[in-house]
Amino acid sequence: MMTVAVLYGGISAEREVSLSSGTQVVAALRGAGFAVRPIEAGADLAAVITALNPRPDVVFNALHGRFGEDGTIQGMLDWMGLPYTHSPARASALAMDKASARAVFLEAGLPVAPGRVISVASLAEADPLPRPYVVKPIAEGSSVGVHILREGDNRRAEIASGWSHGPTALVEEFIPGRELTVGVLADRALTVTEINPAHAFYDYESKYAAGGSRHALPAPIPEAVAALACQVAVAAHQALGCRGATRADFRYDDTVSEPGRLILLEVNTQPGLTPTSLLPEQAAYCGMDFPSLCRWMVEQAACRE
Repeated sequence: MMTVAVLYGGISAEREVSLSSGTQVVAALRGAGFAVRPIEAGADLAAVITALNPRPDVVFNALHGRFGEDGTIQGMLDWMGLPYTHSPARASALAMDKASARAVFLEAGLPVAPGRVISVASLAEADPLPRPYVVKPIAEGSSVGVHILREGDNRRAEIASGWSHGPTALVEEFIPGRELTVGVLADRALTVTEINPAHAFYDYESKYAAGGSRHALPAPIPEAVAALACQVAVAAHQALGCRGATRADFRYDDTVSEPGRLILLEVNTQPGLTPTSLLPEQAAYCGMDFPSLCRWMVEQAACRE
């Protein structure tokens, strides 16, 4: 029987999400017939390495956020020669760094919002872009630290003084319209989901709280836009060098003339696997239940690039 170690928890701002993902994965893999070894990762990296002995056949990476999604744990597993799920170290690092991912997308000719990297100190002094615009941490996920500044909003100095995500930030034009997402398995796009958050934008609570958002799949958008979203999602996956499962997030501005404007926001190399997560929902819509999805991820596991 194949032994799969499931890494979950971690020390990022997304620890609670990872704990939920990992709990789901452990149950699914056991149901799929694997011998499962849950490993709740904390600040003691040596303890994680010790827990990976005896060596499992595969490591299922259910970590989210910094150190689990940014190439750090992937590099450690490469060093140990252990096959692991999801994207390799370089692709993970590129995708997690929003500025680097943006550069890759631009080079690949993919549609991104106008924007740039700024110092957080300069944000306190003046608007870096015409309003409305979005301020994002360079290397966080799950909408942690994201702010939208609209006309009349006087929080700019407050956001700058309370910033805890490093000396720089990414600012981009706010794209009005609709929130879309596309799951990708290897080189196959699943479908397009429209997300209708309960709050002003798709924030952390909207993503993970029960009732935080409503999902429509397939999204009620023009066929040509859906096809383009799937095409761009796969192209972004490939441009970053991802493998396994990813999820690409978009804004679709249908407030302009038809067919509207589709903008790629980011690629998530460790999509959530919680009860409210989008990738499992899309896989189920395409005929792949959760244990089958987790089995597929294990089968795609690899070591080193």
